[in-house]
Order: sequence, then structure tokens, then C-alpha cells
Amino acid sequence: MTMKLAKAFSLIALMLISLTTLSGCEREEGPMEEMGENMDEAATDFGNAVEDTCEDAKEGAGAKDTDC
Repeated sequence: MTMKLAKAFSLIALMLISLTTLSGCEREEGPMEEMGENMDEAATDFGNAVEDTCEDAKEGAGAKDTDC
């Protein structure tokens, strides 16, 4: 029983070391991933611009709560 347990622990340790080593590898971003990141950034910038415009409009109208 002890030998089986030692083999099981050795196998688990080997798997964990392998996973840790593989997760440390850095891969290059492809053009599609870069395009996706650019789209995310553009969407965030657009949302911020809409929110700023809304807050400016509320402020110009004299609203007490200028959060949008």
C-alpha cells in the first residue's frame, strides 16, 4: 500500500511540475487577438465618451445628480 501511495504522489508531483512549466511559457499574440484587444479598447473609449457627454448635458441642465 505504501508503494502505491508513493507512486501516486510522485505522479501528482510530476503533473504539477509539468503544468507549472507549461503555464510559464509565453506565447506571441496573433493578429486576431490584437484586433480583439483594439476593439475592446475602442468600445471602452466610446462608452466613456458617451458617459462624459451625458454628464455634461446634465450639468448644463442644472441637474442635482450629474451621474449617468
